Parts: sequence; structure tokens; C-alpha cells
Amino acid sequence: MGSYVPPLRDMQFIMHEMLDVESTLKTLPAYADIDADTINAVIEEAGKFASEVVFPLNQSGDQEGCHWHDGVVTTPKGFKEAYKQYVEAGWPSLSCDPAYGGQGLPISLNNALYEMLNSASIAWTMYPGLSHGAYDALHAHGTEELKNTYLPKLASGEWTGTMCLTEPHCGTDLGLLRTKAEPQANGSYAITGTKIFISSGEHDMAENIIHLVLARLPGAPSGTKGISLFVVPKFIPTSEGAIGERNPVSCGSLEHKMGIHSNSTCVINLDGALGWLVGEPNKGLQAMFVMMNAARLGVGMQGLGLTEISYQNARNYAKERLQMRSLSGAKAPEKEADPILVHPDVRRMLLTQRAYAEGARAFTYWIALEIDKELSHPDESVRQDAADLVALLTPIVKAFITDNAFECTNHGVQVYGGHGFIAEWGMEQYVRDARITQIYEGTNGVQALDLLGRKILSDMGAKLKKFGEIVRQFVEDNGVDPKMQEFVNPLGDIAVKVEKLTMEIGMKAMTNQDEVGAASVPYQRVVGHMVFSYFWARMAKIALNKQDQDDFYKAKLATARFYFAKLLPETAGYIRQARAGNASLAEMQDAWF
Repeated sequence: MGSYVPPLRDMQFIMHEMLDVESTLKTLPAYADIDADTINAVIEEAGKFASEVVFPLNQSGDQEGCHWHDGVVTTPKGFKEAYKQYVEAGWPSLSCDPAYGGQGLPISLNNALYEMLNSASIAWTMYPGLSHGAYDALHAHGTEELKNTYLPKLASGEWTGTMCLTEPHCGTDLGLLRTKAEPQANGSYAITGTKIFISSGEHDMAENIIHLVLARLPGAPSGTKGISLFVVPKFIPTSEGAIGERNPVSCGSLEHKMGIHSNSTCVINLDGALGWLVGEPNKGLQAMFVMMNAARLGVGMQGLGLTEISYQNARNYAKERLQMRSLSGAKAPEKEADPILVHPDVRRMLLTQRAYAEGARAFTYWIALEIDKELSHPDESVRQDAADLVALLTPIVKAFITDNAFECTNHGVQVYGGHGFIAEWGMEQYVRDARITQIYEGTNGVQALDLLGRKILSDMGAKLKKFGEIVRQFVEDNGVDPKMQEFVNPLGDIAVKVEKLTMEIGMKAMTNQDEVGAASVPYQRVVGHMVFSYFWARMAKIALNKQDQDDFYKAKLATARFYFAKLLPETAGYIRQARAGNASLAEMQDAWF
């Protein structure tokens, strides 16, 4: 089964030494009283819950899976009991609004909780995780009546939430959806249609499930301009907020999947189910994007969690597994062979996992703090800058981190060799679980189009320039330090290359928009590395100044050097791919495929 140890030392390094979270929170009135001791106490307890309660269920849950019988779904053994402990401990309410029973702690702290839960079991974590997206959408766009009815139950974890978008004929292109919403005399709507791939759509872990459903009103415009959002509960709440009559929304079947077996991915049938409008008619996509963006950031955290757990177990195995001798001479002459940790290629795989995990942790914790600023800072200009940076970088969180996660979980299997391919060791599950993260909440190809087309070219690179200015300032402030040049010089170089590449693609796109589609995926990879380079340079600066204090900083510095020497250089190939444009793709005629 392996093991999981919450990486508290690195989490605290990021939060306190790199980000100085406490100082930032003091500028946000809602969080001004939160100090480092409070943060540490919360993440330590969260780590215990993740490692002691959730992690032991990961492999057994994968092997057992969920069970469907006549519309009723049963989760694997132990899942329901673990969720009960989760609710009783107050974890669902951590970052929720105190007006609805939440604890009012920052998103940045909730983010750390979810990193550890995702390492422990992403399938289990999806049950409470999706509820946060439903909570956010209702909090932002729901009427006071809807908020008072649903938010306290979602905040407490008594009820869970889902997002119902996809239909059998319609995935990413939501403009094609056919689910109908007919107005009723009492102000509700009768929702009819079928949704597929609905994660946590039916289960036995909570007494009610709140579906957020996209549907069309009568006479609605075609395409995305005619989509409305509705809240559709499994059980209709009474006026007192208790469980009422069963709504005609049911689970038709469970999907048979490659991974995340212990999460119930459902076909949901709505047969005139009563729903209530969220936001304005025909503007449901705007409301749903609150949930979708939260989910995309959450999927990035799944990628980080899987990268970390795969790394920990591959590292432990590499220290113990004996195989051959080091090419430069025996490193453990008292043993019959050396641990495989001595072999350069094993070290390459482990360091790739470590560099991508620690880089993702720095990046996502910074993003979470920017979300706190976006939502809570008293200065409107600070809120806007934070919102622009979060919007720009959300596709990178989702796609770059999950692409890395799939590579890194494969490395974990490879380190184990033949044992990695065998289910009992648990490593192959991480590969299967990681694979979906590149697909759902908008495939990584869609994220690449969103980054280049909507987030960068559509505003002439304004948002990208804001992040570029952060990088430029760091390079300017640290470029004169000889010790920092091995990190600052490649950071400055990749920043300049991103600027030039962006302008080049933008010029091509003026005459042929397919140039954006042809360049977007390699372009996203390049920008992702620019982002990671910035955070690795920041971490290296701290480690340089503290490397004599203990080995933690020496290891951080060694990992930074590996990142810049071995991982960043892949951008050269991706830049060439992006510049190659659409010609070699368009030359192949449809009939020739």
C-alpha cells in the first residue's frame, strides 16, 4: 500500500519563508488575526486526517469501487465513515463564509488541506471537493433564499454538491446541450434531460446531493447565449431546511473508468426534476464559470497531490531496492548490490518528480493567496490585479501541473520496475488516477486555447504583462548578485522568449486563427516553465541564504539546480514546435487520415 507523510516542512517553507502569508493576511481585514501558529496548527491536524483516515482507504477503495443497484450507489468500505469524521471535525467549513456557518479562514489555508487530501486519495476527496464549487457558485450568484437554504448545509458538509454540464453528445461545447427547463407556477422549473460523467453524482456519504445543472429555457437563444443554471436537489428541502420529498433526479448507471474507481461517476437522469434558477436567465455559463474555475484550480491540486505521493513512495523504494553496482564503483560494498538510488537515471526520475511537486506547491500556494487578495483586499486596484493574475494562470495550474503529474506518476512506476506494474504496490493506481486530470474540467488542449486565445491575445497581452512585470522586477532586483545568476539568467531568458513568441503567434493569428490552435499546446508548456522558473528562482534565493542552517535548504538548492539544468531546457523544443505553425497540420487532407 505504500505510505504518505504530509510534507509539512516544505508547506511551511512556502507559506512562511517564501510567501510570508501572515503579512499578506494582515492586509485583508477578514483574516488580519490569523498568524503563523494558527496556520501551522491547522495544516498539522489536516495532515493527520489525510494520512491516518483517508490514505488507508485509497487502495482498497480503488479495488472495491462503487456499487450501483437500481439507482442506489454505495461507496467503498470505510468511505462513509471517513466522511462522517471529516464533517464532525469541521473540515468542510474551513474557508466558508461565517454568515452561513463557515469558519472564515482563507482560501490559501483550505488549499493546503486539499493538497494533502489529494495525496491521500483524489477519488475520496472529490466528494467534498466538488461541494466547494457548488458553494462558490451559489454564494456568488444565488438569491438570498437559495443561499439561506443551501449554503449552511454545503458549508457543514451535511449535503454535498455536483456540477452537471456534460451530455452524451456534448462535452466541452456546452452550446450544444439539450436539457430543458420548463417554468412552473410556483417559480420553480421542471428540468428534463440526461447528464453524463457526473462525479459524485450519487452516493451514500451525505443525506442530500445538490446538483447545479445547465439547461435551456423555452425560446432561449441557441448556443452558449441560451444557457441557464439551476440548483436541483436530490431531496427538495422543506421550509425548515430539512429533507423533503424525493426529486425525480436519478442515477441511471455508473461509468466504468480507467481510474478514480472509488468516486461515483454517474449518468444522471432528470425527469421533470424541480430546479430553481441561479443568476439571470440565459446567463448560466457566467454563474457556472465560478464553479468551473474553482474546479480547474482543484484539478491542479489533484496533480500536485498525485505527484507528491508518487514521489514519496518511489524515493522510499529507491533507497531500499538493491540492484547492480554504481557505474563509478560500489556505494554500499557491505551489501550484495547498491540501492537503485545511486543510478543516474533513477535519480533523474526522482528529481523530476520532486522538482515538479515543489514547483507546483510554490505556484499553487501563491495562486491561492492571490485569490484571497482578489476576494478580500480593501484596495480595488489590488483586487483587480489579483483577479487578472488568477484568470491568466488558471489554465497553467490546471494543465501544466496535471501534464507533469502524469509524467511523474509514470516515473514512479518506472522506478519500481516490474513491481510498479503490479497492483499490490499501489503505484499503477496513481498513473490511472492522474490520467483523468488531463481531461476533465476542460481538456488540457482546451486550457491551452484558453490561455493563448482568451487570456493573452484577446487583451493584447495585458494580463501576461502583469506577470511579466513581476518576473522582470525579480530579475532586476537579483541580477546583480553573482550567486543568483545561475537562476536569474535563465529566468530572464525564458521571459524574453515568451514575449517574442507571443508577439510572433499574435501576428500570424491576424491572418489565420488556426495558427493559435496549432501553437497553443507547446506555447502553454513554455509559459508553464516560465512560471515555474520564477518560483524556483525565488526558492533558490532563500535556500542560498540559509543553506548552512540545515540540509533542507541544501536539498532545495540542489533541486532548483536540477530544474534549471534538466527540465527548463525542454522549452527550446516547444518554442520550435510553436513557431512551426499550422502548415504541417493543414497539409494533410481530411480524406487522407
